[in-house]
Amino acid sequence: MAVTMKDVAREAGVSIKTVSNVFNDYPFMRPETRQRVLVAAERLSYVMNQSARSLRSGRSGVIGLAIPELRNAYFAELADAVMEAADRRGWTVVIRLTAGERQREVDVLHGSAATTYDGLLLNALALSDGDAELLGGQVPTVLLGDHVAQAPIDHVTMPNIAAARAVTAHLLEQGRQRIAVIGAHEGEVVGSAGLRLQGYRDAHQAAGLAVDEGLIGYVQRWHRSDGAITMQTVLDRGAPVDAVFGLNDMLALGAMRTLQDNGFVVPRDVAVAGFDNLEESRYSLPTLTTVDPGVAEIAERSLMILENRLAGNTDPVGQVQSAFSLAVRGSTDPEASDVLAPPSLVVQPS
Repeated sequence: MAVTMKDVAREAGVSIKTVSNVFNDYPFMRPETRQRVLVAAERLSYVMNQSARSLRSGRSGVIGLAIPELRNAYFAELADAVMEAADRRGWTVVIRLTAGERQREVDVLHGSAATTYDGLLLNALALSDGDAELLGGQVPTVLLGDHVAQAPIDHVTMPNIAAARAVTAHLLEQGRQRIAVIGAHEGEVVGSAGLRLQGYRDAHQAAGLAVDEGLIGYVQRWHRSDGAITMQTVLDRGAPVDAVFGLNDMLALGAMRTLQDNGFVVPRDVAVAGFDNLEESRYSLPTLTTVDPGVAEIAERSLMILENRLAGNTDPVGQVQSAFSLAVRGSTDPEASDVLAPPSLVVQPS
């Protein structure tokens, strides 16, 4: 038969109420009493009925994380960081994939499953400032990403403009003046692509250089294949290129493969930099210079906000930005020890 709270109370020599207080994290409890109950529970292999606990507390212990996809490694690493931070709080994370589609993002906020979460983290791609009235979900919600600037909910993001300006300035300081940018979205101003492109433009302006619009590669998605194909398109235009800034690491890695297939040696002929500091970027050949946007910090601060809201904090909503750093590696540093591409990928120019 299943071990009950009454059995634990008898084993520990305390009341059933005391056992309940221990497992519901009642703060005013003598440490020795708490320890005695936990030891008794472990001895009896007691497992608390979480469904009953949820009914009593009105909380499920579950939060939702709505992201566009897991194929994009940034979102996979973000999900991993969120789950780690949630686990430290005793929370379970349910991942919802929206494919960046507007209706799916609305359903996450207002669909029947929304009330099963205690809180929600939403990385929206399709919703925009014009959808502000839809963003007030049924549970405390924290918006991630940059496609909605004026959100009526808490918002955690990264300093896209400043970070893109910094990595572009790094390339310019290396003496590169023909920097292709791969990953722009036609007409986008608010959003990761638009903001990072703005940082790229700002760095050129600060250096007194004009941007050659022919060096801007537009894409629909931010996958490796898009970076590879768009890099080839830019090369086919015939304009000289001495550096590439991929607006995320996957685009940069795809672009680097195309450069190598075309006979360029990175970084001798063309320097390459990305954005996201994916784990993969530390194992490419050469290793990829990239922006570290602080994914672990984004996850932690998002859950801290949810935690405060669930505790009854009614402060006005606000926007929080993570810190960033620039990881300079072999793809831009000619002094690095890993700058040569493997022979199978190098075709010497004729």
